[in-house]
Amino acid sequence: MTEPQDLDLAALQRRLVDFAAARNWAPFHTPKNLAAALSVEASELLEIFQWLTPEQAAAVMEDAGTAHRVRDEVADVLAYLLQFCTALDVDPLVALDAKIDRNELRFPRPDGASVGPPVGPWVGPPVDAPVDAPASGSPDASAGDSSGAAHSDE
Repeated sequence: MTEPQDLDLAALQRRLVDFAAARNWAPFHTPKNLAAALSVEASELLEIFQWLTPEQAAAVMEDAGTAHRVRDEVADVLAYLLQFCTALDVDPLVALDAKIDRNELRFPRPDGASVGPPVGPWVGPPVDAPVDAPASGSPDASAGDSSGAAHSDE
């Protein structure tokens, strides 16, 4: 196994390309198929946490067997994401950096705010707001996003 400090994202992407090519899998690694496989693997990761309480989920890596499953599913998700990026010539680090920049503009930190949990539609409206009002600072409060998904790419 390679030491963590010696790992390189581009080298891992090349290993994945070589792995697929050696098995004649490249024709099947279309963007659609890779996106579907990524979704399946993300669901398998979610399945580990599906019925856990927040406390159990926070402690999941304390059990060796469960920790192994989590690491395997994280690896599967990352492998398919990297293969997807290769297929579409997307630099994942550049894409992530640009997305963080957009989110910092889209969701500015209020002046004097302390660090705390995110504010959004999943948190619920402020206590003094009407029941049907979106939460203060939520994406659907000002962005016109009817999905309420803070992760959407507008």
